[in-house]
Amino acid sequence: MRHQLRMICFRKKTYLAIGICLVAFASMLTLSYHQIQKYHLLPKTVLRRDLCRGEVTNNSISVLKGNSTLVIAAYFDNRQEKTTRVIGIVHHEKVKEQYCWFCCPSRDEAYVSKVVTNVHSDRFGFPYAVADMVCMEPTSCDPHYVALHPFPNEDISLSPWFEIKNRKPQAFPVDFTVCISTMFGNYNNVLQFIQSMEMYKLLGMQKVVVYKNNCSQLMEKVLDFYVAEGTLEIVPWPITSYLNVSKEWLSKDDGTQIGYYGQIAALNDCVYRNMYRSRYVLLNDIDEIILPIKHTNWKAMMESLEEQNPEAGVFLFESHLFPNTIFAPDAIDVPSWNTVPGVNILHHIVREPDRKEIINPRKIIVNPRKVIQTSVHSVLQAFGESVEVPMNIAMVHHCRLPHQPSLPQKFLIRDTTLWRYNSLLIHSVSQVLQKISLSPEKP
Repeated sequence: MRHQLRMICFRKKTYLAIGICLVAFASMLTLSYHQIQKYHLLPKTVLRRDLCRGEVTNNSISVLKGNSTLVIAAYFDNRQEKTTRVIGIVHHEKVKEQYCWFCCPSRDEAYVSKVVTNVHSDRFGFPYAVADMVCMEPTSCDPHYVALHPFPNEDISLSPWFEIKNRKPQAFPVDFTVCISTMFGNYNNVLQFIQSMEMYKLLGMQKVVVYKNNCSQLMEKVLDFYVAEGTLEIVPWPITSYLNVSKEWLSKDDGTQIGYYGQIAALNDCVYRNMYRSRYVLLNDIDEIILPIKHTNWKAMMESLEEQNPEAGVFLFESHLFPNTIFAPDAIDVPSWNTVPGVNILHHIVREPDRKEIINPRKIIVNPRKVIQTSVHSVLQAFGESVEVPMNIAMVHHCRLPHQPSLPQKFLIRDTTLWRYNSLLIHSVSQVLQKISLSPEKP
């Protein structure tokens, strides 16, 4: 009996030892595989002086020759490894092999590195999607420019070079930057645009970035004013020159290639563009305002939220719709605004109730240094946690056409939170209208 017990114990120990060895062996194989894969991604030296003499493009969208790839911009990203991240748009079924070509600024050497293409998961049925094309950089230098090519040993003299941005991080010159994407359809909602800009200022904004496809001549005049003022940056967005775009976010299989004028691509570019220029980045549309309820401005709100959520880098705010078809009879009227085209958000202070079985969309404030990939209503990949902010702290004030046009008015909810800023907003908007000569001078 004792002999049998000894044999059983011996077998168990033997099986355990074999199991441990197999696990260790599998781990070594996995590690070796990843090391081999990483080795293939490391830059290889190409000793050709004539490679680094191509033209640098300043286009906000560039199409690569003979490829279903549009390049937006290249950014240095060393949050995990020393890489260049090229943000682009690709056909999700036609992702082709690519190579990054780097040139060292002070030596006659070029380096070739294989691209790892990560297509974003949110494409909503459209064939084209946002993609990150990531390349390992050479360790021996800090290249200033990168070119993309489908081969590692071909002539790239005709390939465009892209500046690698974010090479030298700045010390956050601003606290809050708002990313607006995209302005299209001969946009002419002048009054609501100015009201949003002035509300953003009251809440703590120092910079707004607009990705502009097109707008009206009057709107151009407004944009020029804010650019001259220093609060607005315009990024040209000629995506209609390259793709058939949809005004909708969801594909209807109607031949369009990308949703909502490439909104997600613009948002991702805006996050990386402002990664070291802004402490926080807000991702919302121009008819939306992330409106504090418990606090009076974004700075106080974010200090409180970060104190309660120190590991978070993404804050999601629930959107509530204020129909621009329902007017408040007791709203303050500003006669000089009546000739300005667009919606007066101060007139609309009832919001729709939540819809059954439909989750309210959310808009986002992020620490851009913790974001890897973002979508419109959520962040797809990040280093920190995501926090859903309760409505008693803040909400997204969204003034637009109703979602529930047949809903009786008795079911709408009166909400005058925005009116806390009435006097300041009326004063600042009126001043802007006078400076742009869109409103008559006071007698």
